Amino acid sequence: MEQRHAKKVAVISGAASGIGQAHAIRLASEGAAVVIADIQPGETTRQRIEATGGRAVAFRCDVADPDSVAQLGRLVRDMFGRCDILVNNAGLIPAQPFEQIRFADWRRIMAVNLDGVFLMTQCFLPDMRERGWGRIVNMASNTFGQKTNGLTHYVASKGGVIGFTRALSGEVGQYGITVNAIAPALTRTPGTEALEDRYAGMTRDELFSFVIGKQSVPRPSMPEDLAATLSFLVSDDAGFITGQTIYADGGVVRG
Repeated sequence: MEQRHAKKVAVISGAASGIGQAHAIRLASEGAAVVIADIQPGETTRQRIEATGGRAVAFRCDVADPDSVAQLGRLVRDMFGRCDILVNNAGLIPAQPFEQIRFADWRRIMAVNLDGVFLMTQCFLPDMRERGWGRIVNMASNTFGQKTNGLTHYVASKGGVIGFTRALSGEVGQYGITVNAIAPALTRTPGTEALEDRYAGMTRDELFSFVIGKQSVPRPSMPEDLAATLSFLVSDDAGFITGQTIYADGGVVRG
């Protein structure tokens, strides 16, 4: 595969499995040195990357904990000297009717899905500004653009991610840094395959069928679909694209 990310260092949160793992494997296959940052062990992702000749390291990080993020920053700089590409992928997606959401539930979702994006970006943005080049990609969700039941706290957090993306892009473009978001549909990952039998009022299979039925491309979203979009957004080819949310969802959300 073309080494279009050679000599770049990519930090990817939530890369131990699922979409984050696909992001890590794709960028490593195109030459990036990848930092797998996850609260879960990232050794499987690291081993898969190294098995094909790529370079990766796995560090434990809780993106909702400022001290944990600061420690990650020190480890990355000690090993690589900087971060060129930041992918804010870590997130939670529980389904709860609004009236059953406790404030503690709300805060946990916001802490991981939105505060984590803030903390990770504030940690690594100075590296990019200093070098005059950087790419930040935040994982949003196409639920922000459509009717979705049982996910009020999740959708609110992803709306915050989209707003954060738009606002920050205006501040950092002058430093050669772009900030974009990817909004996927429900994607087949170990996490979604392990959903409880009834989720948002449907069985797992009914939920996937329902989502696919709304798409223009009638097949499940796969992590590799999103990794391909990511690879473009963090490349030099996308240097004039910033502040955008790319709905990589098979055509559910249009416009």
